[in-house]
Amino acid sequence: MSNSTATTDLDVELEKHRVELTGYCYRMLGSSFEAEDAVQDTLVRAWRSYEKFEGRSSLRSWLYRIATNVCLDMLTAGNKRARPMDLTEATPLAQAALSPRPDHTWLEPMPDSRVLPSTADPAEAAVAKESVRLAFMAALQQLPAKQRAVLILREVLAWKASEVAELLDTSVASVNSALQRARATLAERGDSGADAAVSDPLDEKQQKLLERYVAAFEGYDMAALTALLHEDAVMTMPPFDLWLRGPGDITGFMTTVGSACANSRLRPVEVNGLPGFAHYKPDPETGGYTPWAVQVLEISDGRITGFHFFLDTKRWFPLFGLPLHLEAEADQVE
Repeated sequence: MSNSTATTDLDVELEKHRVELTGYCYRMLGSSFEAEDAVQDTLVRAWRSYEKFEGRSSLRSWLYRIATNVCLDMLTAGNKRARPMDLTEATPLAQAALSPRPDHTWLEPMPDSRVLPSTADPAEAAVAKESVRLAFMAALQQLPAKQRAVLILREVLAWKASEVAELLDTSVASVNSALQRARATLAERGDSGADAAVSDPLDEKQQKLLERYVAAFEGYDMAALTALLHEDAVMTMPPFDLWLRGPGDITGFMTTVGSACANSRLRPVEVNGLPGFAHYKPDPETGGYTPWAVQVLEISDGRITGFHFFLDTKRWFPLFGLPLHLEAEADQVE
């Protein structure tokens, strides 16, 4: 076999692991772009040092070892990405102010296609989806880096304690202890499964809820929207640290500070294992629609419990493969 053929074969083999490694690094880092950088670094390191790979473990295990080390190095700064409600109290509408924080503050959204490998096992697919949902991701960010790695490897990826111990160069007892502490921290938070009520796939009731949401939002019908919101529903808008709780403050904000979003158009996206939409608002200059946010919805018991507007569209829309403009007639065509 020629060197070029061997190189091509290795590239193909490494590439097969990209999606699952991206999912792992995303759970570790809480950042879409840092996760993709970490995976690229992992694959480059693997390619360069492949001749030293002795095959004592599987290629997959070896790649996870490299990826874990890359992520732990990136996390040495101690930054914990968060949602607005992890940082401040809810803001009453009368005091609402749009104060941005730096990008590295925020837990970032991620397209399902980049982090959820295809699988024929419905139970495995459901666990994978639940483990990238915003509430669980935010809870993961509260764990020390090595506890985070242990929890993801053991609980999400179903590795054996002995396999995790080998990967981390530690003992099984140490792995079990870290897992116990990580579980206790998540239990104390109490919100890590807040959006686990989302079916996979969405059931008929949830589909109808989303249809009603699109109609209410595009029509900017606040009475209809209020009927869909849980009494404790929250709305967030990273990079702003403002967050609102309850239908009154949410719809009050939408009809005042957020009134420019009237007559917007929504297009469905698959994001963080949850229902989501690409949100385009009217562009008075072109007569079409311009990107405004990637929306991520949390739903439970037939109501919307959270909707989160990620506003940095220059970053998010290309990541999701979304157009940066909708023509005016586009809202007439499905």
